[in-house]
Amino acid sequence: MAHILIEYSANLSGRIDLPRFLEAVHAAALATGIFPVGGVRTRAYAAEHYRIADGHPDNAFVHAMLRVGHGRDVETRKRACEAIFATICDELADLFERLPLGLSLEMQEIDPVLTLKKNNLHEYVKKRTAGQK
Repeated sequence: MAHILIEYSANLSGRIDLPRFLEAVHAAALATGIFPVGGVRTRAYAAEHYRIADGHPDNAFVHAMLRVGHGRDVETRKRACEAIFATICDELADLFERLPLGLSLEMQEIDPVLTLKKNNLHEYVKKRTAGQK
């Protein structure tokens, strides 16, 4: 399981091709081979109210929270963070060159005892991959 929640300052709205960006980040998570396709969810939200550094209106941020299921060793988790963050940096390189921009990624392990889940996505993905409906 990997849930990728991306928060960005609203002054970036219209400056990021969000569908393309989300697809790239989602694909990067899957490409690690660490997360099952039926467990990966990627979404983004604009922060309408924020203050960054000295408060200059050009200042911007993109922060990704990577929430993963419990049980992977630290090296595996670190490899996933690095791969996903590299994609974020690559995708936003042009903006980074033009704007005061903070990029960050944080991983959190989800508590296995205090997490409740019901998910039939794995079965649907498996059927679609096999060419069934």
